[in-house]
Amino acid sequence: MIEKNDFSVIISDIKLPQLSGMEILRRVKDTKPYIPVIMVTAYGTIKQAVEALKEGAMDYVVKPFDVEELKIVVSQGLERGRLKQENILLKKQLREKYGFDNIIGKSKRMMEIFSLIEKIAATDSTVIVEGESGTGKELAARAIHLLSRYQERPFVSINCGAVPDSLLESELFGHMRGSFTGAVADKKGMFEVAEGGVLFLDEVGEMSPMTQVKLLRALQDKKIRRVGGTEEISVDIRIIAATNQDLKRKIEEGKFREDLFYRLNVLSLVMPPLRKRKEDLPLLVSHFIKKYCQEMGRKTKRIAPEVMNVFESYPWPGNVRELENVIERVVAIEEREIITRDSLPEELLAPHKKPDTTYLFEPGFSLNSHLDDIAKNYIKQARQAAGGKLRETASLLGISYRTLRYLIDKYSLKSNS
Repeated sequence: MIEKNDFSVIISDIKLPQLSGMEILRRVKDTKPYIPVIMVTAYGTIKQAVEALKEGAMDYVVKPFDVEELKIVVSQGLERGRLKQENILLKKQLREKYGFDNIIGKSKRMMEIFSLIEKIAATDSTVIVEGESGTGKELAARAIHLLSRYQERPFVSINCGAVPDSLLESELFGHMRGSFTGAVADKKGMFEVAEGGVLFLDEVGEMSPMTQVKLLRALQDKKIRRVGGTEEISVDIRIIAATNQDLKRKIEEGKFREDLFYRLNVLSLVMPPLRKRKEDLPLLVSHFIKKYCQEMGRKTKRIAPEVMNVFESYPWPGNVRELENVIERVVAIEEREIITRDSLPEELLAPHKKPDTTYLFEPGFSLNSHLDDIAKNYIKQARQAAGGKLRETASLLGISYRTLRYLIDKYSLKSNS
């Protein structure tokens, strides 16, 4: 009956004529561990009831028991069973959201990526995920986590490029009360929060040299020290780092530590840009249309063939994230059931011509002005692809957030430019 049915709670005597209550408990825990089991025992077998608790029973009652007492225990069992079922459902939803189901692709390159993720997940080694902004680096990191032995443990993420350098050390390693202005209480850092699980360091190339030194020490010694603290705290976590920068070039420029790079680069995963796996475009477009039509309560829209021609000719500088943003915007504003060229944003329709050089080298030509015009155009396009988010715009352009802010001020590019 247990194998064929789900039960909210199972109440079993320890002593039974054919199969012992302990054997029933073991079979439930082996096949359906989310079902709470309450054991019934006499005074002479309380020791066995305690053993049953050790093997996973929720509680026990002693004969002759009070019915009201049994009602309370059963009520607690029902609540515990409900919470376990919800937990199982949430984990299933997480796997659907962050597992392979959400990394869309059937191209040869993506099949290789899926295979590599499975192999990486089977190890405990440090991983670095490389790729342009919008290629799905965090999705890959979460898939590694959910396929690994750490799947029941925390996945903690921090974007190293989004946290001011003065605060990054505190965010990673924690701080003690009074260690700096505003530190009104002791605080755990991400290393401690992720204990026993995975810490995902996004945009690790944005770290300052000083923070790089402290990260290297933490990886080598598996110990950290909070800002303002003297005690060393042991940590047991797996590190997955990600970057959209060429770290080897940054090493040559003296901006990234070579020893830290090799400490992070035990295993490497490179996420390909969308322009190099355009055979996945129809699958991605179909997925995002279905997703946003469902979210907005609309009938699933169709794509005109001419639209796919536009998609295939466009270089997608923002990669899959840009494609998703385009589809979301089109589904939101297009009232017809078919998406045509008229539905698409202007930047996708602009022909990608070679630069017009007819005016070059004529009297009055300025190389600096010409380069400034090109820079302004790229900033505007990247900003649009990033939905106006400046940190994502900087990532698309391969520059730091501070550099982007400087260029926006230099070219007087307002927020709506």
